[in-house]
Amino acid sequence: MLANYHTHTARCHHATGTEEEYVRSAIRAGLQVLGFSDHSPYFFPDGYYSPFRMRACELPDYVNTVRGLRDAYRGQIDIHVGLEVEYYPALFPRLLDFLRAYEIEYLLLGQHFPGEEINMWGSGARTEEESRLRQYCHSVMEAYQTGLFTYHAHPDMMYFVGDDKVYTKYMRQLCREAKACGIPLEINLLGVRDNRHYPTRRFWEIAAEEGCPVVLGYDAHEPEAFANTKQVAAAKALVGELGLALLETVPLRKI
Repeated sequence: MLANYHTHTARCHHATGTEEEYVRSAIRAGLQVLGFSDHSPYFFPDGYYSPFRMRACELPDYVNTVRGLRDAYRGQIDIHVGLEVEYYPALFPRLLDFLRAYEIEYLLLGQHFPGEEINMWGSGARTEEESRLRQYCHSVMEAYQTGLFTYHAHPDMMYFVGDDKVYTKYMRQLCREAKACGIPLEINLLGVRDNRHYPTRRFWEIAAEEGCPVVLGYDAHEPEAFANTKQVAAAKALVGELGLALLETVPLRKI
């Protein structure tokens, strides 16, 4: 791999290691581009806070730390500062105003919840309900249409175990919209490593049929993630078998 844009930090409270440890590990692994994309803060009503993301007060130090490493390691690796973000339409404008003040370079779409999260089922929750699949796909497609996301992380996170025809119907809509909006889809290497329900072959068969561009993302939660070459090989084998269009690097979409 030449580039990884999906990298977390300890600020999300479920990753380990310092930012510099990630940088050094990425260089050892031969990466030429490293993007940090920790879970974005969000502003919820009534003081709700989701514990898997950084707080708003942590963002300045996050940005300054990554920028400092970008300067310190210039010439060895290109470093970028981004965020992984859910798309919640009613709350998104305020978040954008906040993030733009810090000159965030890019956003990854990581739709862990299809709605606004509070008392909401997660996208990774096993379900047979068509309504949940529909809600997930529609929220994701609406996010694509904003033109603000560099790519869609783990698009096959939605854990639908119902009728294959229903799954194909909605995921084909999603893939067609992604292609129309120029949004690459990520084969998630953390899912490969941990044998999660994603990447799921039936999704990537649809993506291949629709000609969607794809990117590999480590979804790194510890610096050692970049040393695992087996997951890269497994993902590239899937890419080759299905004839997917793999992108080594992607242009960053400014917000």
